[in-house]
Amino acid sequence: MIKLYDNGIYLVDGKTIVNTPDDVKALTGKDVTREEALKGTMAYGILKAHNTVDSMDDLRLKYDSMASHDITYVGIIQTGRASGMTKFPLPYLLTNCHNSLCAVGGTINEDDHKFALSAAHKFGGIYIPTNLGNIHSLNRELMAGCGKMILGSDSHTRYGAIGTLGVGEGGGELAKQLVGRTYDFKRPSVIAIYLTGAPKPGVGPHDVALSIVGAVYKNGYVKNKVMEFVGPGIAGLPMEYRNAIDVMTTETTCWSSIWVTDDKTREYLTIHGRPQDYKELKPADVTWYDGCVYIDLSTIECTIAMPMHPSNTYTIHELQENAADILHIVEENANKQLKGVKMNLSKKFHDGAIWVDQGEIAGCSGGTYDSICAAADILKGQSIGNGVFSLSVYPGSMPVLSSLIKTGRAFDLVSAGVLLRECFCGPCFGAGDTPANGEFSIRHTTRNFPNREGSKPGEGQISAVALMDARSIAATAANHGKLTAASDLDVTYTEPNYQFDKGIYEKRVYNGWGHAEPETELVFGPNIKDWPEMPALTDDLLVKVCSYITDPVTTTDELIPSGETSSYRSNPERLSEFALSRRDPQYVGRSKVLRQFDRDRRAGKGIPEEVKAVYDALEKAGLKVDREGTDIGSTIFANKPGDGSAREQAASCQRVMGASANLAREYATKRYRSNCINWGMVPFLVENPEVFDLGDYVFIPGVRQAVLEDRDNFSAYAVKPDGTVTEFKVSLGALTEAERRIIVDGCLINYYRNN
Repeated sequence: MIKLYDNGIYLVDGKTIVNTPDDVKALTGKDVTREEALKGTMAYGILKAHNTVDSMDDLRLKYDSMASHDITYVGIIQTGRASGMTKFPLPYLLTNCHNSLCAVGGTINEDDHKFALSAAHKFGGIYIPTNLGNIHSLNRELMAGCGKMILGSDSHTRYGAIGTLGVGEGGGELAKQLVGRTYDFKRPSVIAIYLTGAPKPGVGPHDVALSIVGAVYKNGYVKNKVMEFVGPGIAGLPMEYRNAIDVMTTETTCWSSIWVTDDKTREYLTIHGRPQDYKELKPADVTWYDGCVYIDLSTIECTIAMPMHPSNTYTIHELQENAADILHIVEENANKQLKGVKMNLSKKFHDGAIWVDQGEIAGCSGGTYDSICAAADILKGQSIGNGVFSLSVYPGSMPVLSSLIKTGRAFDLVSAGVLLRECFCGPCFGAGDTPANGEFSIRHTTRNFPNREGSKPGEGQISAVALMDARSIAATAANHGKLTAASDLDVTYTEPNYQFDKGIYEKRVYNGWGHAEPETELVFGPNIKDWPEMPALTDDLLVKVCSYITDPVTTTDELIPSGETSSYRSNPERLSEFALSRRDPQYVGRSKVLRQFDRDRRAGKGIPEEVKAVYDALEKAGLKVDREGTDIGSTIFANKPGDGSAREQAASCQRVMGASANLAREYATKRYRSNCINWGMVPFLVENPEVFDLGDYVFIPGVRQAVLEDRDNFSAYAVKPDGTVTEFKVSLGALTEAERRIIVDGCLINYYRNN
């Protein structure tokens, strides 16, 4: 059972949920105000310890450490260099877990790795060579600790089960920390995630996590809030079980997460050689939460998230009992979103069962030692068969793989026909084990967005991914691809004996924290380019709508594809050519035209006839226009852009391609909106986007002053090709003083140059 409370709750002694101050007094004999009780959350205490100003409403945070992987760190370091950074002011982990296998583009992957190693020497960073571990497994093992805060340029930066507030953001927010600035954010609401009961045999952490995502994603119950895990059910969960639930909190669109810590947390940190990083975290005797998700773990069933989102959840038994109907619904909904290709899942239902072509257990969610051992328990002495079905396992880190080998679990898996792979994030973003066209893959990974399995619908290729727990994936493998819930098997699960070998890291990791070598020359491969110049915001703004997306939600993968495009992540101009390529392939061509219009304007070459006609229409409507002094840019409209990855390229590629703004009903995540701001794109909100369409121009007079004055709303004007002008209102939402200056300066780099 999962229950969402309609209102906030008081939690007494970490166990009892009550609704009113009178209830609190009846239990404790104390009068406690809500204002006092909200300070009792674990999140409040950690935020207060990291806040650099007195106000706890408008936070100015500094983090304990940061982490980036090889899709993001080059751009972040380049931004830091351009903004005046001379050394890393906090421990900064540079991991190489995304582009360690893909060879597209020649030497560029390893060129970036060598750049990172030289940067670790020059600026005092921590460099993790390729395939030693994925970014989040490494942070759990090496950096996370009770009461800490970690900022990562990856959306699944979540270490709450170890007592750390982990936050995933775009590169601009990390660059701010690198130049000694703060992470500015209004104090988030905190939602209690109350766990009681114990999971049934065969029910794993992904089953719990997907059930939570399914319950809270669509209604935005925890959006941009902190999920605080409390309740008696936590004590019975092993640490890796907690970790695997926690990393999936990202898919709820919450801002961060934190858990009660206990002796199991202490033991976990001790095993990893860091007992000093333990301290007890728990809510105060009386704590106020802005909402509550009540979860009886004993009622959670083996669960599957069908294409194409982690929130599209069913129990496996529900899917089996209604296979034809559910598969039809799923493929119908998917085909409304896909362009130029059709998904056919119905064909996977035959001979009285649903048949799967491939399984993956991988990464920060599935590649934990406990989950892989549970899969080994199911598959020991079995065979996955020599038919279509295949299963690959990607351990989260090399110490995990080492322990699997020492304890014989690797042998159990390989003997059953499983492939053991590198410690690599590829299966999460489409760069590992891409299925054949039309195939169906089940994965214990974080996401099943379109193309996350590596297919290219724009080229007529489509495969489908569903998310499941490692246990049910192994059960399906034991049945040669017949979809099976692990709870249907009679399995004795062994207690994993994990042996962490810290020497694996000591022998290979370069730790330069606190020992910068400024004389070191950075190693630049031919694909590593500086950021191009970004223009400041002019008094007025003219943008053309170059993409108009009416989907309920637009993911960052649709704004800039993951997978093979990431090979060009260190070359802003080259990467920007892929902007919206899977969602709207014509966007780049349209936006390039506007970019050239503005380059010509700034070079004194005048403005084209198309823009002159727009200005004529505006002047005819009685508006004053500065023809030569107004920035001409592109924009996109999307109902709710930015769900998913923290990659800043989702915004920076639009900016490099000539975009000056986004138009949206709302932004799916704080991190995408922050990316827009940090790259100088005005994050407009519109209530009636029907007044403009693809190809229309939008004129916003006085926009620079409106941003600086933080106006609630102001006028914009849609100009149709026939010269019709329609006034409508736009707004910006809450902006800090620094964010307003970043927007008008044109981007974060300009802001630091000017300040």
